[in-house]
Amino acid sequence: MGNKKKWFILLCVMALTLSVFAGCASNGNNSASNDGNTGNTGSDANAGGNEASNDPVQIEIMLPMKEKEVPSDRLELLIEEMTNTELTFQWVPDGNYEEKLNAAFATNSLPQVVYMKNQNTFTQYKEAMRDGQFWEIGPYLQEFEGLSKLKDSILENTKVDGKIYTLYLGRPLARQGIIYRKDWADNLGLKEPKNVDDVYEMLRAFTEDDPDGNNQNDTIGLADREDLVYGAFKTVTSWFNAPNNWGEKDGQLLPEFMFDEYFEAMDWMKQVHSNGYMNKEFPVTSKEDQRNLFYNGTAGMYVGSLQDVNVLYSETKKNFPDMELDVAAIIEGPNGDFGMWTIPGYGNLIMFPKSAIETEEELRDILGFFDKQMTAELANLMYWGIEGEHYEVVDGGAKEYLDKADLIAREVKGYKDSLIGEPETNGRYDGYHELEPRVKVEQLILEMDQHLILDPTASLDSATYAESGIRLQELINDATFRYILGDIDRDGFQQAVDNWRSQGGDKMIEEFNAAWQASK
Repeated sequence: MGNKKKWFILLCVMALTLSVFAGCASNGNNSASNDGNTGNTGSDANAGGNEASNDPVQIEIMLPMKEKEVPSDRLELLIEEMTNTELTFQWVPDGNYEEKLNAAFATNSLPQVVYMKNQNTFTQYKEAMRDGQFWEIGPYLQEFEGLSKLKDSILENTKVDGKIYTLYLGRPLARQGIIYRKDWADNLGLKEPKNVDDVYEMLRAFTEDDPDGNNQNDTIGLADREDLVYGAFKTVTSWFNAPNNWGEKDGQLLPEFMFDEYFEAMDWMKQVHSNGYMNKEFPVTSKEDQRNLFYNGTAGMYVGSLQDVNVLYSETKKNFPDMELDVAAIIEGPNGDFGMWTIPGYGNLIMFPKSAIETEEELRDILGFFDKQMTAELANLMYWGIEGEHYEVVDGGAKEYLDKADLIAREVKGYKDSLIGEPETNGRYDGYHELEPRVKVEQLILEMDQHLILDPTASLDSATYAESGIRLQELINDATFRYILGDIDRDGFQQAVDNWRSQGGDKMIEEFNAAWQASK
């Protein structure tokens, strides 16, 4: 925020104090009209000085951009009108986000609102929270009608030393699985895969048995990318019943890569790769290029978020009008069991730097903007877009126009990815789906909720992990890729594990176990 804005707030506070009217320093008892602001929750606590004087609240927001282009400002203008704000979005490409975030933090140039990229990024900033560089917002949440609805169970997973510093973007606990070309499977007489052997056979057949019937050797089974978590690999580790990040062995917590099941998953992926059943250069393949392999008919299977079936269907259908898709998620491992790794209930978190927000009044104004996101009207706009243009309401749910996937990606997707809460708390529509595999996805998500593989360290702290966890994880990620590619053997992987341990991993194990024992 610029100096002009800061001086404006200061003068506002002084003027209103002298006139004895409740204004910039409103403590929640101000009943001033919202002057037609359709995003008002009915809560008075967010009636900060800017709203009371009808001046828009200026907010600068930094967040990752998952699409290849900056979103259109069409929804932004509507959001500003509904919330009496002037918004400045810093859209940063997802692949460069952590670098940009860390650079802005190091140069003390963070904006007022900062999205993390993922749970690991959040962990990296825990010490900065403890040092008082970000606002603790927990004490303010009950002042706002909307924010007070956020789920306590998920907020608990975000706490640092018992304090809440973040708002969360709610997501299903587990939503990973398989999306595959059903028309290819039908051509080859293959049924829905039920176990890891079935999946392997489908990948083999999609590669070797001419599933598209063009008499050419031009297809592969799996399209994967350079992401070991949200690509295929972590889901494969779940099929083999590996822990979710950390697990218990012989009475202590150890990282997942010290378990035999992790090696079994690597061996399975190595065999898929060495036989040519997936894209050879997956460690350097972007998500966009991964999807293009599916869209253009090169690959017949995608392992990732099951909710991606909508875009995979609409984009692939353009090239192959008779194409059909199906989904699967309950994949049994070698021992006949099934489990699926889970996130802590959020896909991203939002923090508020003190370097950019100087006063409680300014913080309340900004929290007021997010409070309005917890209303159905604004939540539906940000998540689904404009009714009649991006979606329609059918049987009380939002039905996206599948033939407008490009328009939705360009105008809606960025704002959808920034919305806090979930349908139970912000009141937005659930999705209405006619696409058969998408209906099936919702059923599978509910079923996977009964087979979750939890991360026992999700609510635990380790100083070493906060300081060096991301750097140390890169050692393991690199070794995992190299093992799958066949560049190193098990002894080579063990050398990477030994490096991880000597460079701080052993200390991390000690700290997590101490915190784990203390939590019992």
